[in-house]
Amino acid sequence: MLKVAVIGAKGRMGSQVCAAVSAAPDMELVAQLDRDDDITASLRRSQATHAVDFTIPASAEANVMAALQAETHVVVGTTGWSEDAYQRVRQAAQAAGRSVLIAPNFAISAVLAMKFAAAAAPYFESVEILEMHHPDKLDAPSGTAIATAKGIAAAREAAGAPDFPDHTESDPQGTRGGKVAGVPVHAVRLRGLYAHEEILFGNPGEQLVVRTDCFDRVSFMPGVLLGLRKVATFPGLTIGLEPLLGL
Repeated sequence: MLKVAVIGAKGRMGSQVCAAVSAAPDMELVAQLDRDDDITASLRRSQATHAVDFTIPASAEANVMAALQAETHVVVGTTGWSEDAYQRVRQAAQAAGRSVLIAPNFAISAVLAMKFAAAAAPYFESVEILEMHHPDKLDAPSGTAIATAKGIAAAREAAGAPDFPDHTESDPQGTRGGKVAGVPVHAVRLRGLYAHEEILFGNPGEQLVVRTDCFDRVSFMPGVLLGLRKVATFPGLTIGLEPLLGL
C-alpha cells in the first residue's frame, strides 16, 4: 500500500489528485498539504512514502527538496522547470536515495503526441507548435510545448535535417511567436479552453497535424497514478512519463 501525500491539495489539480488517490485500491491518502504547512515535518508525521506536487513554479523546487528531506519519492506535475533546477533535484534525489518524476504532462494522449511528433519531425521541412490553455495558467509556453519542441529538435538533429525555412524580415510585435530549441512555439490563453496542443508539419503540397485535447483534469489522473506506482523503480530524476510507459 502506497502512503501518498498531496502538496497543493486545495488547488484544482491537487483536489483531483486527492480524489484519485483515495479511490485507488493500492493507495492511502495520508496527508493533504498546502502553502502554510511544514512539508518535511508533515510528511514525516504522516509516514508518507510518496508525495505528489501540483503547486506553482515558484514553490515546486522547494517542495521537492522538502519531500526528499522526509525520504519520500516525489511525483511532480508543476511545470516551469529550468535545466539548472533539474540538475539540483537530480543531485538531491541521488543523495537522498529516492526517486523524483517530473512530467510536463500526465495525459497519455499528450505523451503519445510528443512521441508521434518526434517520429515525424525529420520528414517535414517546416514544424510549428501551437499550445492553447485557459488564461489562469501561470507559465508560457507550456511544459508540454517545451518538451515537444526539444523532442522535435533532437530528432531533426539526429537525422541531419536542415533549418526550417522562414523568410520573415520584419516582426516588430513578435507575432511569429517564440522559439524553443529552434522550433517556433505559439501560446494561446483563452477562456473556455483547458489544455490543447497542435503540432503542425508542412512539406510542399502536404500537411500533417498532430493534435491532443484534454477537456478535464480527470484526463491526467491515470498518468499520475502510474507515476506513483512506478516512480520508485527509476532511481534519481526522471523527466516525462515516457520511460514509465516503455516509450
